[in-house]
Amino acid sequence: MGDAFIHPSSYIDSNVVIGEDTMVWHFCHIQEGAVIGKNCRLGQNVNVANNVKIGNGVKIQNNVSIYEGVELEDYVFCGPSMVFTNDLLPRSKYPKGRMGYHKTIVREQASIGANATVVCGHEIGKCAMIAAGAVVTSNVPAYALMTGIPARQTGWVCECGNKLDETIECSRCKIKYMRTEHGLEKIRRNDSC
Repeated sequence: MGDAFIHPSSYIDSNVVIGEDTMVWHFCHIQEGAVIGKNCRLGQNVNVANNVKIGNGVKIQNNVSIYEGVELEDYVFCGPSMVFTNDLLPRSKYPKGRMGYHKTIVREQASIGANATVVCGHEIGKCAMIAAGAVVTSNVPAYALMTGIPARQTGWVCECGNKLDETIECSRCKIKYMRTEHGLEKIRRNDSC
């Protein structure tokens, strides 16, 4: 675990990898086989389940559980008390175990707001922004702004987080985008962003 900070109230199971400069705060549980990258921040009461992979620079706010089957790429943000699921049809009496879990992947730099829910089996695209309280029930395009229940695309966001207008050029950092079948893609970047 190198130079990671682990608060004494947290539990770290065996066979866990935690990257340098990562901070794990109060009352967290990191379960067996989890891999957490460098320079991550896990707030109070975060649970990382068995075999979960978390990239570098990820910020997970208080009261979030990252269940088996969920993968977070680099620089993902998970807001306070947001929820991931991993079983579409859960039954306490008929547990399926890991073979019944549906994979969810959150691509690099995507942000998920406080109290949002991500139903399993979907992909959240690069730099997408999920509004607080939204419920994601389908794949999310790259750079999409998703709001509501169920979440619907209501716009586009720049990688800096600024909402884009119809020109799909950021008024703040001047990055320009083009539409693709998977959302947006950068075509010009201002290095001052």
